[in-house]
Amino acid sequence: MAVNGENTPSAVQQAGRKRKSLNFRFVLAELDKTFFTIVIILLVFGLIMMFSASYAAALSEYGDGFYYLKRQLMCAGLGIVAMFIASYLDYNFFFNTKVAYLFFLLSYGLCVYTAFWGQSTADAKRWITIFGIQFQPSEMLKIAFIVIFAYILSVNFQKFKTSWKHCMIPFWVLFAFVFGVLALQRHMSAIMLFGIIGIVMMFVSGMPMKYYIRFLLICAAAAGIALLLYLAVGGNNFDYITDRVESWRDPMKDPANTTHQTYESMLAIGSGGWFGLGFGESRQKHLYLPESQNDFIFAIICEELGFIGGAVVVLLFVTFILNGFRIAANSRDRFGMLLATGITVQIGMQALLNIMVASNAFPNTGISLPFFSAGGTALVLQLFEMGIMLSISRQNLKQRSKSVKNGGGAAAQAAN
Repeated sequence: MAVNGENTPSAVQQAGRKRKSLNFRFVLAELDKTFFTIVIILLVFGLIMMFSASYAAALSEYGDGFYYLKRQLMCAGLGIVAMFIASYLDYNFFFNTKVAYLFFLLSYGLCVYTAFWGQSTADAKRWITIFGIQFQPSEMLKIAFIVIFAYILSVNFQKFKTSWKHCMIPFWVLFAFVFGVLALQRHMSAIMLFGIIGIVMMFVSGMPMKYYIRFLLICAAAAGIALLLYLAVGGNNFDYITDRVESWRDPMKDPANTTHQTYESMLAIGSGGWFGLGFGESRQKHLYLPESQNDFIFAIICEELGFIGGAVVVLLFVTFILNGFRIAANSRDRFGMLLATGITVQIGMQALLNIMVASNAFPNTGISLPFFSAGGTALVLQLFEMGIMLSISRQNLKQRSKSVKNGGGAAAQAAN
């Protein structure tokens, strides 16, 4: 993903000015209708299926079958407002030393607080309550992680070929701090997701391949050493990972206990056949399949809408990913390209891992399906990310419009 003019002195000077000054301005340009339409379809489809999947659980837990839907609709409304504001805000607002680092430190601080004083669920502390709203800070950290990675990769780009330190040290530090706090939360699926996002962003940044490969090898060696040391001191806080792997390998081993969730998910998918049982007709959502409105909503989609419905969901996410990379490839600067890449990889990988878990192609990770799973704060933040994508695309279209006008003027002048 090359960015035109990135290596010229004027581009370097302009980037330096942007990161020193707070670039808070709104850009009025054409909206990327294709990408916006995809997001809205995902959102509406997700709300409809979340309502169907959550009705029985909401009726049982809260005495109101519309409980999850009302909460999700409220957060969807807030998210749409955040998306439109972010779509008009110049994304280079984040290309500022103070903004990028303060945003990351705030998100990281909330994750540290959660790791020690958060609400415990199944021995994992991932949630806190702020002003009566339950919130998972790792969702906010995803955006901050992408921003800080894009910022450092953009600022250090000119030094990559001459200094191995700028290719490795900042990212070792970031990985160590982020992975450390997520491990304290027992959030191993997030560690995997953050690692994939960071590695892909480094790959497309233009970093010399020799340094990139060395970075990966050293990271792999460090992870292996850390695991051996942990096992040597008799650590057993992550025994649940072994249970999930066993459940993945043999979902029929103990369907009444350890493999219950995986077994019920496969039963739901298999029951759907080609065309499904019909919207709202799922049987497994009636308290047979735990987290049917959240981590395993894809199984309910397949049960109610069949293979066709599941394929539509997959195709929607594939279309999203292709358009996300289109926005990244057409970005007018390296920072925008890296931001768009990071956000696209995050949403795409979450969707892939969730679908693989529901169909037992991968061990249970606890990763939700973007736009579909119940989770208000996550939905608001995802729509905010979509606003950033639209901001990048909006400025791509504005730049292209200027080029067309200038080219047309030059052609007319040459003809005269």
